[in-house]
Amino acid sequence: MTDIQKSKALVLEYFAALQTATVGKTATAIEHFIGADYHFRGVHPFNELDSATRVAEIVWEPLHTAMAQLQRRQDIFFAGPNLIDDTMWVTSMGKFMGLFDEDWLGIPSTGKIAFVPYCEFHRIQGGKIAESALWVDIVSVMHQAGIRPLPMQTGADIINPGPETADGVLLNAQDDSESQKTLNLIMEMCNDLVGDGMESAGGMLRKTWHEDMTWFGPAGIGATYTVDRYQQQHQGPFADGLDSVVFNGHVLEHAEGNYGGWFGWPNLKIKQGGGFLGLPESATPTEMRVVDIYRRADDKLAENWIFIDFLHYMKLMGVDVLERCRTIARR
Repeated sequence: MTDIQKSKALVLEYFAALQTATVGKTATAIEHFIGADYHFRGVHPFNELDSATRVAEIVWEPLHTAMAQLQRRQDIFFAGPNLIDDTMWVTSMGKFMGLFDEDWLGIPSTGKIAFVPYCEFHRIQGGKIAESALWVDIVSVMHQAGIRPLPMQTGADIINPGPETADGVLLNAQDDSESQKTLNLIMEMCNDLVGDGMESAGGMLRKTWHEDMTWFGPAGIGATYTVDRYQQQHQGPFADGLDSVVFNGHVLEHAEGNYGGWFGWPNLKIKQGGGFLGLPESATPTEMRVVDIYRRADDKLAENWIFIDFLHYMKLMGVDVLERCRTIARR
């Protein structure tokens, strides 16, 4: 428990340093917190980076420049050992909020508030950040700028909220037994899903999910509410539109208190099949880098937040969503 609290304190200090670093000084701020063999994973177009300078120049400084007075608004914050290899990780999920005053990744600025939904993971080793992974919902920012690079989604198009219980930022130590309950439950759900061929039959879902569960999907899919609507608005289109789905495992699986989750790199090897996201049928192999964050309520799961690197998924099929966004913006 002491290691968990120390790890959370280190990451919060790192966040504060990023928040106050001026342009040109971000790399120095990052270097203070990272280990010698630091490795960064990010959604496309960030992908994999191995130095503070590259992470600062490619990820953080463009975001801070585009989004004036950027804030990190955390909805969920927890830490714990990785079930896979017992390494220590800290998870943060929420939104970056700023004034969208400069273009970002080719997305035209609006001069208005913009939210950048994010989920971020940090592996702690020897009192330093040894590894990071960052998902940001870039398609959501396109939607906020009035650009629709994909066909109409099947779920609700919203800025996903934080937990209904407003208790997701776990600054204090949690009961280990409650953390274990959460981890056991999400792994049971995962094993059921993989064993069912990623189909999520209703009877199987109800073993681990509350009937009024909420599934906060990424922009491009959208959010759904209740088991029946989840199956209608996400799981059905997922099963119908995709083919040859192979679960590839996770990099991280952990939990603290009532919260837990995972990410993979990639989680799924997959083919477009009959046409997912309203896109044309394709036999070209591709993959999904996916994040799932969960809230447990009593003995079942109540809420789920999902991030998918759709830009990478479509890039492997020859579709450049960022270029498509630029083309739409020029019209």
